Amino acid sequence: MIRGALMIALAALLWATTGIVAKSLFTGTELQPLALGFLRLVVALPFFWLLMQRERRRQGRTVRWRRGRLLPLAALGLFQAFYQGSYLLAVDLTGAGIATLIALCLPPVLVALLAAPLLGEKPGLLTVLALFAAIAGTAMLVLSDMDTSGTLRLSGLLMALLAAMVYTGFTLTSRYSSTDTPVFTTAFVCFLTAALILLPVVVLSGGFDGLRSLSLRHGLMVVYIGVVPTCIGYVLFFSGMKTTPATLSSIIVTLEPLFVALLAWLILGEVLGPVGIAGALILTVAVVVASRYGGPSAAGTVSGGD
Repeated sequence: MIRGALMIALAALLWATTGIVAKSLFTGTELQPLALGFLRLVVALPFFWLLMQRERRRQGRTVRWRRGRLLPLAALGLFQAFYQGSYLLAVDLTGAGIATLIALCLPPVLVALLAAPLLGEKPGLLTVLALFAAIAGTAMLVLSDMDTSGTLRLSGLLMALLAAMVYTGFTLTSRYSSTDTPVFTTAFVCFLTAALILLPVVVLSGGFDGLRSLSLRHGLMVVYIGVVPTCIGYVLFFSGMKTTPATLSSIIVTLEPLFVALLAWLILGEVLGPVGIAGALILTVAVVVASRYGGPSAAGTVSGGD
């Protein structure tokens, strides 16, 4: 179990590098967030296709595509496209640390709360308290960001909240859809659908114009995002899940936003401040409580990292 837990922790660390590399690209080039989201999916697709073929050979069966199976996967792809765009826009408009903390820490709490009206699961007292703690932690992060940046970066904060809501919808769909589809087959179809949705948006918005500003180093950074945190991160995560209890896995995954905040401080010079650090810790505790007492774990969903 220790080896599995370490693999999940390493996956969380790799996912955390996504926001850091993305922020570096946005500040050093003219690449737009939507274009980066599309390129990330395109780079990852061949690797997920290979993983899907390997998965099918191991299981010795072929997936039969039916409408009832494809519709949930298409819905996941739609959520994935919106998440890629909103999260990377939030990173660009604010910072990697605060965007990731809001986008990834709020969804587990929202999922635990929304499970009541949508799925008939009654939230317990701890779940409700976790929601209020998450709101308080988020407010503290916003106040800290205003203090350190000298302004209210409202558009970026709203994008981070949108990413959190989209990820919540993604998680609910992933947890309770009855697709019975293998993991990497789900990931491939989800990412393919998301890429097809983002393509016309990027073209119409002129997102590909920023490709001319990419040097070889920047191109390698794009490839890194598509391969290392996206593909290798998920291979490590699902490998670790085989020997790690779901509850422990969901708690370990909450390390990702904290890893991002730490890396953003060390590499990008982003400072949360005392209020922001306290808010991040409160938000993390709320996620742990929601993951532990808020119903079935959502740790196994296919998010594409952060």
